[in-house]
Amino acid sequence: MKAVILAAGYGTRLQRDVAADNSGRFAHLAGTAKPLLPVGRCALISHWVQALSASGCVDRIYVVTNALYQTAFEEWAAHFSNVEILSDQTRSNDERLGAVACLQLAVKHFKIEEHVVVIGGDTLFKEDFSLSKVKQRFSEVQAECEDSCLVLSYHCRDDETQKYGILEVDDDLRVLCMKEKPRPSETKSRRAVSSPRFIKPCPCFYVLSKNSLPLLDTFLEEKKEAPIEEKDAPGNFVSWLISRTLVHTHQISGRFDVGNLSSYTECDLYFREKLQDVESYMV
Repeated sequence: MKAVILAAGYGTRLQRDVAADNSGRFAHLAGTAKPLLPVGRCALISHWVQALSASGCVDRIYVVTNALYQTAFEEWAAHFSNVEILSDQTRSNDERLGAVACLQLAVKHFKIEEHVVVIGGDTLFKEDFSLSKVKQRFSEVQAECEDSCLVLSYHCRDDETQKYGILEVDDDLRVLCMKEKPRPSETKSRRAVSSPRFIKPCPCFYVLSKNSLPLLDTFLEEKKEAPIEEKDAPGNFVSWLISRTLVHTHQISGRFDVGNLSSYTECDLYFREKLQDVESYMV
């Protein structure tokens, strides 16, 4: 199994917040890609590399970034023997390819023909998350059907639905449908007309079966004339995928999504002061 970490974003909200901050406390973050931000004792993305390596889930980790941050990522990756960096060759947010195209780029460039763990480079999870448990759950759904893919989910309040990709799942935790950041009225109407269904957020962490990888080409071909927003959010691909193959979910308690300065400081504080077991985190 391989891992692809999507790290080609430009962090425009965070950089805007850093520039607007007058305290001077966050000046050192200016010009730093979100996955390379210091979170606790190391860079955010280093938590993933350490956990993926310790768990034995994957034998290679590919990080897709952009031309602006490529050098910084290559300097960071020099400390790890199992990490390779790929640039999407863009230099600004307006030029970005979108997360799904970046995933396709990695699959083609590295000739990936195995199952793939896809990870958002600005996301971390609470301490109950375990890559070993994810691997076990994926093995279970693969035993039922080799096409099966796996996503994560957790509970959120109704007023938070517009922040996330929202899943509807059945009692067996099979995903029935997904909407990217729906209005609360949409989730309520879906809940009202469904039998036992549960609505949960879906963070950017997916285990895609090797059989599903060719569908990246199909999706992007269908969306080639679509606005970049439809190709940028990886949840749009998952939503499209659900009607074409089996997708199951694995439940966790929550995540840290580093989007702006406030969410970054919350995440950093947790890892500096509250993380209980640093060595086994996410393993």
